Amino acid sequence: MNLFLLLVALLPWLTLVGLTAFLVRIPRELPPASAPRAPDLPPVSVVVPARNEAGSIEACVRSLTASRYPDFEVVVVDDRSEDGTAALVRALPRGRARQVRVVAGEPLPEGWLGKPWACQQGAEAAEGEVLLFTDADTVHGPELLARSVRALRGEEADLLTVAGRQILGSFWERLVQPQIFYTMLVRFWNVEAWIREGRWREAIANGQYMMFSREAYRALGGHQAVKDEVVEDLAMAQHTVRSGGRLRIRMAEDDLGTRMYTSLGELARGWGKNLHVGGLQSFPRRLRPVLPFFSTLGSIYLWVLPPLVLAAGLSGWLGPAASVGPALLGDGSGWTGLLYAWAGIVVTLSLGLWAVVYGRMEAGVRYALLYPVGAVVTTWIYFRSWQGGLDVEWKGRSYRLKELTD
Repeated sequence: MNLFLLLVALLPWLTLVGLTAFLVRIPRELPPASAPRAPDLPPVSVVVPARNEAGSIEACVRSLTASRYPDFEVVVVDDRSEDGTAALVRALPRGRARQVRVVAGEPLPEGWLGKPWACQQGAEAAEGEVLLFTDADTVHGPELLARSVRALRGEEADLLTVAGRQILGSFWERLVQPQIFYTMLVRFWNVEAWIREGRWREAIANGQYMMFSREAYRALGGHQAVKDEVVEDLAMAQHTVRSGGRLRIRMAEDDLGTRMYTSLGELARGWGKNLHVGGLQSFPRRLRPVLPFFSTLGSIYLWVLPPLVLAAGLSGWLGPAASVGPALLGDGSGWTGLLYAWAGIVVTLSLGLWAVVYGRMEAGVRYALLYPVGAVVTTWIYFRSWQGGLDVEWKGRSYRLKELTD
């Protein structure tokens, strides 16, 4: 009887391990680069919205201008930066690009958020037949543009979004980023199949790399369609699928890298503006009132409580750990031994799971030993986002977001 109860208690973790091992489907890789004749490839405009990006803009633009694509321009929209971002871009050589232009951003209109407005201005200034929107904290391989255009055209996609590797530098990035991305992977565990079925709520895009044909971009309404969305990439993906458009998601970890944040403070502010709204937006309206509470509770239960129980058992605080064996055999030793057995097995399963996740994201397998600390920090970031509600501050701007609708 005790063994049966233990198996029941282990079900959440066994389910997660099974889902990760057997059901999660990572999107396919982009096709390899080919060498078609230049006339076969349409001109591309790469639009980079940039607000106070002096720390990363040079590496981004240099990687873009090193592309082997035959006909492209780089359009950097300086979203009223205060740190010399525009001057840094103007001083860079154009490399293989037809031209590198800086567009001075106009004041933010009523009803718009900063990034959609910058992207919209970049699209209006762009000259190419294909539009690529990419973030200033990305670095691109020389074949990425050609691979992406080949996929966009080959699959007749209206929106192609590409996910790359996360560049992790600081301790907190290595500890927290894998946990957040794993949570997203579990939520969207078979996203390619779902979007082919037209399940718009399951659609997701990576705002670090979104490519459209100009015709498709206009038909979707451009960034005007998501002008007041803080998680504009998710909203654009859902809008594309709901409108009957073709969304395609691909991987290119060898050709696209992003360092999203460089410190714990940036992690908290950056994910804080996305997790609450983005998380709720991907679930039906009837679940939204209880989702923040149960997400927070679930994270603590899954990743924090078992290590605490195990630590209590090893220290003898709740009773002798030697009671584990008799408890499993139903030998009348009460619940203490069973509790220790549960905690020990859960922590072992969790360590194995997180070792795979941290290793896959090149954060370092040893960080799996600190997974409870990562869970506490991630839960705090989410709780902070939830408490903030519809008030968001980012890049020196404060926004009052709209109420979520379907």
